[in-house]
Amino acid sequence: MPGLKHEKQCLPPVAGVDEAGRGPLAGPVVACALVLPDRGVPRGIDDSKKLSATERARLCARLTDCAALGIGIVEPAEIDTLNIYWATMKAMTLAVDRLAEVLGRVPGHVLVDGNRLPRWGYAATAIVSGDAHSRSIAAASIVAKHTRDQIMIAAAEAHPHYGWHANKGYGSAQHLAALREHGPTPLHRRSFAPVAQCVLPL
Repeated sequence: MPGLKHEKQCLPPVAGVDEAGRGPLAGPVVACALVLPDRGVPRGIDDSKKLSATERARLCARLTDCAALGIGIVEPAEIDTLNIYWATMKAMTLAVDRLAEVLGRVPGHVLVDGNRLPRWGYAATAIVSGDAHSRSIAAASIVAKHTRDQIMIAAAEAHPHYGWHANKGYGSAQHLAALREHGPTPLHRRSFAPVAQCVLPL
């Protein structure tokens, strides 16, 4: 389980940052920046990929109640303009900016999942597999993942052919088959090859 080793080495308040949605063919990329409270942290926080959807939903609700957090969302059209790397960097920046508004001050330090940092003015450290090593990053990963999943489940009601309620926009067999038959929606990332191929005339 991720601990607080990295947090204890940093100037507080320490924010964990993670994102969800780099790989899907449709939907936004969502980032969360989160500062855990000193007390009342829910048990079971772990890398979001290791948790069931039910556990993520439970923990996200608890974290929303007890933690200070900010969410950053970059929509598909901007992903196509920036590319997914820079869109992810922007989502993380937006998330930390919004967290700073909630806190009323900038975080003392920001721990970011991955090996790269956005171009920002925050004191920060990138941690490879951070969601496995930092509890703050793991908590942020849960909120980011659950938030994005709920966006895609809601979008599935308007676009039922693509199976987003199950695949969350990733390139599953059902999703790819629906793309070939129905073409892309406004939520598809047209710069991603499987989508771009469906835009071209047959």
